[in-house]
Amino acid sequence: MFAYCADPDTLSGFKWLSCYLTTGKHFGFYWSFLTVLTLLAVTAPAALALGFLGARAARSRHFALRGLGKTYIAIVRGVPDIVFFMFFVIALDQGFEWIRHQWLCPNWTEAIRQGNDFRVCPSAKLPLGNSPQWIHEVYGFFLAVITFAIVFGAFAANVLFGAMTAVPKAQLETAAAYGMSRKQTFWRILVPQMWVYAVPGLSNLWMILIKATPLLFLLGVEDIVYWARELGGSKQAKFTAYPHGDWRLWYFLVLLVFYLSFTKLSEWVLSRLMVRLRRGQATVGGSA
Repeated sequence: MFAYCADPDTLSGFKWLSCYLTTGKHFGFYWSFLTVLTLLAVTAPAALALGFLGARAARSRHFALRGLGKTYIAIVRGVPDIVFFMFFVIALDQGFEWIRHQWLCPNWTEAIRQGNDFRVCPSAKLPLGNSPQWIHEVYGFFLAVITFAIVFGAFAANVLFGAMTAVPKAQLETAAAYGMSRKQTFWRILVPQMWVYAVPGLSNLWMILIKATPLLFLLGVEDIVYWARELGGSKQAKFTAYPHGDWRLWYFLVLLVFYLSFTKLSEWVLSRLMVRLRRGQATVGGSA
C-alpha cells in the first residue's frame, strides 16, 4: 500500500508492521468485520419476523396452524445449533439444486443420488462453476442468513409467545367489551404491550446471536474467525513476504475486544429501549 513496502526484506519496526497490516489478506480480515455486522443487521429482523409469525401461529385458533407453529418452535429449539447448521445448509443447497435440475434438465436420465454423491446437471449447480468468486461468497452468505434466521426465529417465537401470554387478559377482555374485533385487539392492545415483556428475552437472544456469528466459519464464509486463524498462524519466508511466528493469540485478542465492545454497546442500547418501552406502562409486577 505504501511506496516503501516494495521490498519487505529491507523493512523493520513500524514500517514492517505498517506494510504487514495493509496487505490484501489483511484487508480481507478487515472486510470480514463488515460481513459479521451485515449478517447481524439482516438476520436479526428476519429472525424477529419469523419469530412473530411462529408465535402468532402457535396462538392460532386453528389446530393445523397452531400445531405447525408449535412444531417449528419445538424442533428447531430441540436440535443443537451446530448440528442444525451443518445439516440444514447442505439440505437447503441440495434442495435448490434439485429444483433447478427438475426445471432446467428434464431429459436427464442419470440418478441424482449415487451413493453418497449428489449429482445434478452442470446448469443446475449453485453457483455455476464458471461464476465469479463474489457470486460464491454471496451465495454462501445467503444460505447462512436463511439458516441463522430459521434457528433464531424459533427462539424468538418462544420469547414472543410468552410475552403475548403475559399481557393481562383483562385488557383483552376490556377491548372486546368496547367492541373491538380480534384483529383490532391483537394489533392495538396485545402487540404494543407485549414488547415490555419480550425485550428482556430478545436481549438475551441478541447476545447469543452475536456470539454465534463464528459459526459462519463452519458454513464456508470467510469471517473474522477464519481470517484470525489464517493470518495468525506461523508463516515462513518461503510462503509469505512477511514471515512471523504463531500470532494467533494477538488476532484472537482483537476478536475478544471486538465482541466485548459490541456486546457492551448492545447492552446500553437495549437498556435504553427497555426504559422507553416501560414509560407510561404498568406491568403485572407493579413497576411503573
